[in-house]
Amino acid sequence: MNYDDIVTLLGKDNEYLFSYTSKTIDKSLLHLPSPTFVDDVFAPSNRVNQTLRNLQLIYNTGRLAGTGYVSILPVDQGIEHSAGASFAPNPIYFDPENIVKLAIEGGCNAVATTFGALASVSRKYAHKIPFLVKLNHNELLTYPNKFDQVMFGSVRDAWNLGAAAVGATIYFGSEESDRQIVEVAKAFEEAHSLGMATVLWCYLRNNAFKKDGKDYHVSADLTGQANHIGTTIQADIIKQKLPELNGGYEALNMGNSSYGKFDKRIYTELSNDNPIDLCRYQVLNCYMGRAGLINSGGASSGDESKDLFDAVRTAVINKRAGGTGLISGRKSFQKPMKDGVALLNAIQDVYLETKIDVA
Repeated sequence: MNYDDIVTLLGKDNEYLFSYTSKTIDKSLLHLPSPTFVDDVFAPSNRVNQTLRNLQLIYNTGRLAGTGYVSILPVDQGIEHSAGASFAPNPIYFDPENIVKLAIEGGCNAVATTFGALASVSRKYAHKIPFLVKLNHNELLTYPNKFDQVMFGSVRDAWNLGAAAVGATIYFGSEESDRQIVEVAKAFEEAHSLGMATVLWCYLRNNAFKKDGKDYHVSADLTGQANHIGTTIQADIIKQKLPELNGGYEALNMGNSSYGKFDKRIYTELSNDNPIDLCRYQVLNCYMGRAGLINSGGASSGDESKDLFDAVRTAVINKRAGGTGLISGRKSFQKPMKDGVALLNAIQDVYLETKIDVA
């Protein structure tokens, strides 16, 4: 897709996304994706040489190689959402080899999936595309369902199967979050010592975050703080849902309740209602972009046109906000492989298009 195709796809209602100039933190203050991002941001850090090499490998793989942007295929839904529910739309993905093939043919920088999936094909593919092993999961077989991320394997096992990176999820705001923070921080320390990069799924989970008909799990201020904690435990890349609103702290502090600490300038100076500036607030909390922000692609609607529209719009917002890319799974693997490849390529086209710049 070229620039005109992208503008046409998003339509007149979204034309403002292409001309908008951020009214919050100027882009000159951000650590933006670039061909020298690893040299500029990670080389002066405490990351060991092998970690720098694996970060550079990820940034130099696929259609976005050498741009500083990343496109990652995540398929951990066989555990997170159950295999039958996830793969029924396209049963070929019960076979992990097809997951890796989709990532390669789709021009991705890396493929993210489970220990078992990557181990089953590691000797054939570990040298062909960077592996990102997901360390922990929430499983839905326990009755009644519970929601907790538990470790499914060791960092050493991920290293043994040839992983370039490890990933993990923390449910910030949940009763289990303290334990998860400790577990993941220790795992990321070990991963870095072994030379692997680290990616953190910084998700919120607490029923109290839904209030007065609004879902603050996707609020810029709360997700931004989750990003800040994730960067603090040394995630190299932060995965976060695209923000859809703001005011989480304010809403949760109404009445007699007391939640966290906030400053109203979060809403008036550091962000506003524009989706680009909502996303930029997430970037700010990733140490001004020192940890790259990748937004998730979300669920598939089952409608190919809508999936394409949503994915491309998310990519435009992420890129113009100063983000690092997209991690899109269900929208790509829950359809025929050729259509999944086309969707991944459309996302990548946004990051390759020089006319779409940082706002």
